[in-house]
Amino acid sequence: MMIPAPAPLGRGDEAEIGRSPPRCYVEASTGISGMAVHRLYRATLNSIRGLSAALGTESAVREEMVLLALALPVGWLLSPSIGWFVAMIAALLVVLAVEMLNTAIEKLADHVTPERHPHIGMIKDMGSTAVSFALTVALLVWAAAIAVRLGL
Repeated sequence: MMIPAPAPLGRGDEAEIGRSPPRCYVEASTGISGMAVHRLYRATLNSIRGLSAALGTESAVREEMVLLALALPVGWLLSPSIGWFVAMIAALLVVLAVEMLNTAIEKLADHVTPERHPHIGMIKDMGSTAVSFALTVALLVWAAAIAVRLGL
């Protein structure tokens, strides 16, 4: 049995005014429609494409991916508990996420105006500052985990 998804607020009933019914349907038996799975699949492909582009053009992203790969086994050995391990790896994933956002801002800024512009430079510096803050948080989480592990 298929149940149509509710119409967005402020819109009338499409069936009454001659339009086709909404494309999004929720299947009552599973709760997940083919459309939702397709959107998830497309989002995953877009994410892989974005990561691949960043790895191909940004040395900072490559370095942070290597750091993440090394941190997985090292973090497992150093972490005082599974909760600490999750926090340690999550902190590095946040660094990577902020780096990706910073890279996207820089690429967009370079596309908008390839010339040097003081406002664009300031925006890029702000993105770099965000990466520095994320790295500081990761360092603090790792330092705290090691301190707990050593009983300090």
